[in-house]
Order: sequence, then C-alpha cells, then structure tokens
Amino acid sequence: MSNLEQATHLILTGFGRYFQCFQIMTQAARGLFEKACWAETQEISKQRIDLYKEIIVEIAAELQEQAGTDCETPAFWQALKPVYQQHIAGLDNRELLETFYNSVFCYLFRHEKVDDELMFVAGDETDTPVQIADTLINRYTIGSSIRALIYRILADYIQTDGRLNIQMENIERDVRNIVYALKERVLPHMPVERDGIVVEVLKSLFYRNKGAYLVGRISDGCRHIPFVIPLIHNERGAIYVDTAIFDTDDVSIIFSFTRSYFMVDAPVPGQIVAFLRQLMPNKEVAELYNAIGQNKHGKTEFYRSFLRHLQHSDDQFIIAPGIKGMVMSVFTLPSYEIVFKIIKDKFDPPKDMSRETVREKYRLVSRHDRVGRMADTQEYSHFRFPLARFSEELLQELQKVVPSQLIIDDDELVICHLYTERKMTPLNLYLQSASDEQIEEAMDEYGNAIKQIAAANIFPGDMLLKNFGVTRHGRVVFYDYDEICFLTECVFREIPEPQTDEQAMSSTPWYNVDPFDVFPEEFRLFFTGNPKAKRAFEKYHSDLYHVDFWRNMQERIRNGNMEDIFPYRRKKRFTRDLPAHKA
Repeated sequence: MSNLEQATHLILTGFGRYFQCFQIMTQAARGLFEKACWAETQEISKQRIDLYKEIIVEIAAELQEQAGTDCETPAFWQALKPVYQQHIAGLDNRELLETFYNSVFCYLFRHEKVDDELMFVAGDETDTPVQIADTLINRYTIGSSIRALIYRILADYIQTDGRLNIQMENIERDVRNIVYALKERVLPHMPVERDGIVVEVLKSLFYRNKGAYLVGRISDGCRHIPFVIPLIHNERGAIYVDTAIFDTDDVSIIFSFTRSYFMVDAPVPGQIVAFLRQLMPNKEVAELYNAIGQNKHGKTEFYRSFLRHLQHSDDQFIIAPGIKGMVMSVFTLPSYEIVFKIIKDKFDPPKDMSRETVREKYRLVSRHDRVGRMADTQEYSHFRFPLARFSEELLQELQKVVPSQLIIDDDELVICHLYTERKMTPLNLYLQSASDEQIEEAMDEYGNAIKQIAAANIFPGDMLLKNFGVTRHGRVVFYDYDEICFLTECVFREIPEPQTDEQAMSSTPWYNVDPFDVFPEEFRLFFTGNPKAKRAFEKYHSDLYHVDFWRNMQERIRNGNMEDIFPYRRKKRFTRDLPAHKA
C-alpha cells in the first residue's frame, strides 16, 4: 500500500472512529430523556462538541508518525486529495468526509493554507439533490379518521420497540388537542380530499434539554406543511404533548441559531438536513447541520455559501451599524446576513481582560445551553476576504484596532482569528424607530431574555441595550459575551444606605465592591435617555431590580432545578389542567 493509500485509510478510519463515538453519544439521549437526567444530557452534549477536535488531534499525530514530514508539505496533500476523493466517491456522508479531511489538513498547517488544490474548499456545485431514504420516514395517510391517525403516530413513537419506553400522562387529552389543532389550522387550507393527504414523520426523535420532538410534514402533493410535536417529561414518570407546530416560522425558531444542538440519531445527516430544508426552505443549510450537531460541517457549508455570495454580489464590507464595542471590532456585508467579529488588540477602558479570556467566554457559550437567547458563533482562523471589497473606512478601522490580526496577501485580506454570527438589529437601534407597541413587546422580550439566560446559570454582565439584538422573528437575543460568568458565581447585593452627606453626594461608590458583586438597583441606568423603554420594562420585569429575584434563581440552580424554557410562545401550548377541545 502506497503512502497516499495509507494516509487515505488513516483519515477514513479516523472519521469512522469519530462518527461512531458521535452516534453512541447521540443515541444515549433517549435513555437520559426517559429517566429525566437533565444534567447528564447537558454534559454529554458538551462532550459531543469536544469530540471532533479530540479525534482530529489524534489522527494528525498518527499521520505525522506514518508519513513523517511529508504530510507537512503542500505537494503531499496535492497528491493525496484525488486519491482520497476517489475513495469517498459514492459513500454516504461524503460531505462530512470532505470536512474531516479539511480539518486534519488545517490542523497540520495551523489553518494558514486554504487552497482548493490541497483540500475541499469549493465543494461540488453539480451535486444532485440528496434523496431522502424511505427507511428514515414513517408515512401515514389520514383516511377517514384523523383521531385514529394521531393515535397511530403516537403509538409508533412511544412504548414501541426502539422508541420511548415511557407512559403518556393523558393520551386521550393529547390526541384530542392535536386533532383540534389540525382541524382548525391545517385541514381547511388543504384543497384535496383527506385520502390524498399524507403525513410523513422522521423515525428519529430530536432530543434537546427536557424535550423530545417528533418532526415531520403534512403533504397534499403540492405543498408541505410542518408537523412538529414536542413531548415534555413531567418528571413523574410520564410525558405529555405540549403543543403542535404547523407554521414554518415557528419551526425555524425551534431550530434557531440561538439554541443548543439537537441530539438526533442520524446515520446519514445529509438526508435529515434535506428533509428539514423542505420544512424550512429559508434556513441556510449550514444552520441545519449546526442544529443537528454537525457544526464542523456547518462551518464548511457556511464558507462555501459565503464564497458563492461574493461571486454574485458587489457591495463592500462596512463597519457594522451601532455603537462600537470596547472589546470587539464588528463588520458586515450589507447584502449578507452575517456579522464578523474580531477581538481588538487593546481594549477600551474600563475593560480589563486578556484576549484568551474573551476566547474562553465564547467557548463557554458554544458549549452551554443557549436557551434560545444567546447567539451561536462559529470560530475561524485565517479567514480570507477579497481586499477590494473592504470600504476604506473599515480597512482603516481594522488597521487601527486589530493590526495584529491582519495579513495582506496580494489581493486578499487574511484575518487570523474571527467569529461569525447571525446579523441582528441592535436593540438600542431598533427602539429608535419602534412604535409604542413594538417598544413594549421588545422590552418584555428583553426582560425574558435576561431571565432565561439567568435560568441557564449565565449572568450576562453588561446588560446594556446595545449588547442585545432583535431577530427577524422579533425575539431579543444576547450576543456580547466578554463579561459573562456563571450566575452562581455572582454576589447580589443591595446598595448600602449612605451614612454621611459626603457619601450621599459621592460620584463613585463609597462602599467596597468586589469583582463578582452585582447591584441590581443599578440596572435602571440601562435605560438612560429612553423613558418609554424604561416604563415598558418595569411594567413586566421590575423584579429584576431586586436582589431577591437573583438570589432565588441562584438557589434553584444550586438545588439542581432546570427551568422549563420552551422554543415557542407560551400561548401556543396546550392546556393540561382543563378538558381538551372535543375532536
């Protein structure tokens, strides 16, 4: 066997090792859900994220041992790529195998070389659409009885071999709720007879935190309507149907970039992504790979999409709108729904931390439960941009605040380290043109975001409005992580009463303040200059000004409580304590 064949075999074996471990971790989610082991679920989710890098490091070391210094030369990889490409042609998960190869290459070359002759950069735009195997789907026809259909679907996923081994709290109530929702919100919009309507549901359940989701679609031959059923554990040994989701935007929020990755048994992830794409045609493929835990390939898909966008656009990169950050320099391309964030070389006062500290904060968020309120970020090294696409103002700004991160390579600008993040409207800018009703909704969302982040044991630190964004769905999301810490590390205090006139008139604290001290009374200062926003916030969330709220939340976290945070509006939830609608 030649050196190239040996190297190919080694990389393929490494991917097999990674994917097998990934699947074992993923498949553990079912048993953890059945036993309501929420802390263990979150821990295995973190381990699964770390797994990829661990395997890449191992394979790179084995390749160096096998091929010696040859594997650190471009010529070796230029010769290896076609051999590897021939071996993976026609294999399932070919796209993941390409990304795995790229990762080994980038690790050995410290991400300093991005060359399509040496690695799989551009991808194959001639690929035929991924075909969804029938073995992945349970298919049902409605027939004469919708009620019988829903019973059959639930029976196939609960207390059936290979499915959830758990009782339902009240199956009769849940079936009636789903049937009523279908009759009210779906069937009136289906022009064909019921016999022509098909329900297709992925066999694999999607697990995340305290929920398990049936994910499918309803089709009349012309259109697809989402069919998503969240199953919630009541922690008394049974589960219940919490709602039924039929709206594309609602499904998109469930699969949002602000949430932790799902645990879903997907032997061929590309087929799951293809199915999800039919439910959410406006969602980027990269986000869908991220959503099912294949975030490394999600990065590959993002980069390929970015390159395609550059080819079909001509606008320039500019400084991102909003107040400039003290830690990050942020820029964007107006025609693209992404911002690029670079850690500054020097931080503006009063920020006092190191670059590595900031990177650790972002790593924490990437592995933590984001509860739908913290944006996912993807980290890149030596990201290449066409230099001519940068506005003069932006280029001067970057040369001023991040010179150590810039390399000009002919007609390209290479940024040594950056993060990509979904573009949102900064909350402070949103409020400037918002109606009174929109201000009230946004402030309610802002308070909910703070509370839900706190319930996940994260204290945002700097809660200024500029550090939160508004998504296209109107949700408020936190995206500035340099000040975050675990909520349980904070010491929430009331401001002491001044004892003298001098203390009362002092412009600086006259009392001792330790690094983790937090004074909730001071949160009122976040609304300086915006009395409408302040009034709206206090209408719903004035409890955030008091230490009792924060101390009670700390106590709940220390006692092991995990709050119920739903990826859909509370008003969409079915009622459990009242009789259900009759079907």
